[in-house]
Amino acid sequence: MTWLLPKLARSQTRPTRNSKKGGFDGKVVVVTGASAGVGRAVARRFAQAGASVALIAREAASLAETRAEIERGGTKITAIPADVADPEAVFKAIDTIEAELGPVDIWINNAMVTLFSPVAEMTPEEIRRVTEVTYLGFVYGTMAALARMRPRNSGLILQVGSALAYRGIPLQAAYCGAKHAIRGFTDALRTELLHDGSNIRVTMVQLPAVNSPQFDWARIHVPRTPRPVAPVFQPEAIAAAILEAAQDKGPEYWLGSSTIKAIIGSMIFPSVVDRYLARTGFSIQQTDVPAPPGRHDNLFESVPELHRTRGSFGQEAAPSLSVWSASQARAAVLGAAVGIAAIATAALLSRSKARGPYRIRYR
Repeated sequence: MTWLLPKLARSQTRPTRNSKKGGFDGKVVVVTGASAGVGRAVARRFAQAGASVALIAREAASLAETRAEIERGGTKITAIPADVADPEAVFKAIDTIEAELGPVDIWINNAMVTLFSPVAEMTPEEIRRVTEVTYLGFVYGTMAALARMRPRNSGLILQVGSALAYRGIPLQAAYCGAKHAIRGFTDALRTELLHDGSNIRVTMVQLPAVNSPQFDWARIHVPRTPRPVAPVFQPEAIAAAILEAAQDKGPEYWLGSSTIKAIIGSMIFPSVVDRYLARTGFSIQQTDVPAPPGRHDNLFESVPELHRTRGSFGQEAAPSLSVWSASQARAAVLGAAVGIAAIATAALLSRSKARGPYRIRYR
């Protein structure tokens, strides 16, 4: 389907550069899940663009490491150990942030945990934990940011989503459910802000597969170690796209042609995609390496030694990707579909004329 969209890409992200020219001087940006993966890359990218950055994550030592890494550029940074599944901790965090850095301009909800397992092998406690972090953590962060932004009537809340917010896949039912819930919550909030005539903006960025540590530390109930579904992109490419989305005015962005293919394909051919995933979804999410016994996971406790920006799939991860607004993607696919239908109709009519008029014979 991606061949239908050759001219749609609004931009092509580039690897992160050490530049402070980004239009975020004086801005205060909060990033949850900032000690690893996409969150760490996003925090670094906004700092390089001139923003003061607040880091939120569970593990204090890894947060301190991330802070030291970003502070080398001279940026104002604060780091707050907090579990986003704890609403009281989130609301206390924004109090501290505004006391140290000033009013929050951008709040980025990114923290997540996941579980690779068939639903039949999950426990209620595991599903609850994924939901509390990956969905309710976004809700609590949004509520905390809104409480500060509404009196000022300004600000941006950015939700880091996934193509899986539209398309459920096997082995990640808890995570897919959380991402679907975030999209519904965000759409509802956006309509409320529009109703109020608010200047607060809410946007969601739907990601493709990313080379982050989540595949190294996610809890699993599968025989082999998990992997991202190709194509895979580096966290720095995602961070550059998120920075661009924060500068733009659109309500939603889809990153990479694979995201468009997953979302639009599921809208147009849901049963076909169901059968495809039933046939391939288990194998494409696992490597050939057996899962080691005693593998550590971060579902309930952090795994300090794995806090880094990139995961284990760097050899296949692309350093840049295309960015589409969701409305542009939908319009382009619809336009292409209408065009194809028109061409097919014209061809049929032409063939009909060549054969001459149909004759009805009576017996």
